Amino acid sequence: MAIQDLRTYSYQNTFSLKVVDFEKACVVNQPEEVKAYQIFWIKEGKGTYYIDFNKYSFDGNVLIFLSPGQIFHVESEKIKEAYQLSFVRDFYCIQTHDKEISCNGVLFNNIYETPLIELTDKDVTRLELIIEDLIEEFNREEGTAQYDMLQSYLKQFIIHSVRIQKNQGELKTDDETKLFKDFSTLVEFNFKELHSVSDYAERLGLSPKSLTKHFQRISKDSPSDFIKKRIILEAKRKLIYTDYSVKEIAFDLGFNDPAYFTRFFTKATTLSPLNFKKDFKN
Repeated sequence: MAIQDLRTYSYQNTFSLKVVDFEKACVVNQPEEVKAYQIFWIKEGKGTYYIDFNKYSFDGNVLIFLSPGQIFHVESEKIKEAYQLSFVRDFYCIQTHDKEISCNGVLFNNIYETPLIELTDKDVTRLELIIEDLIEEFNREEGTAQYDMLQSYLKQFIIHSVRIQKNQGELKTDDETKLFKDFSTLVEFNFKELHSVSDYAERLGLSPKSLTKHFQRISKDSPSDFIKKRIILEAKRKLIYTDYSVKEIAFDLGFNDPAYFTRFFTKATTLSPLNFKKDFKN
């Protein structure tokens, strides 16, 4: 989101709420790497965002979730009313609290799903109350239990977002939700070292065939495609936003043969790593 004419509430540079309450012309931002966990709530407005090289357009009431390391770029936007919540791990660790709210690998650290969630009027009413509570708490003088109160309201916002996402039918059962979360989280933390479906199936206590069948039932890409997408995304990020050579990127992503990595990347994107970098910059 273009940062312009915002009201900002902040707690020790670890958690912030920014409020947009104006109408402005379309803008274009340069792509940038996301540094903190972010939630955009676009209450009224429309636009087109690029997230990790994928294009998403919206018009109306949506939630958008971003995780550290993702690449975010505004192609155009005209926002009349919106909120942006930003927090770092030191303020609220989603991995530590994941057993309670189950957002890791679903709302955050999930490159495989569309990061936009549409809201109903009932959802809007509930989230508005949480935002009001947050602003009231930010406006208090810093003191007794303010950290705990702010964290509690953020947690409520995230829990309600998870419920909205689940109600929209992206994942049909609790078992499917858990399997998807567990698999995507494993991939997120191990994709540089582990490239085969069997590596992940073993850690999940399943056979590769059984894991593949689970994903077929919920109409998702195959586990192999998930792993490949994560590797390719990281390669794109490094090609565009670092000075690493193709050889260095290949080794960093667990490929012993840079030539094989180049073939792997070219097959997935139809461009060689160097041509992808050149085309993107042009």
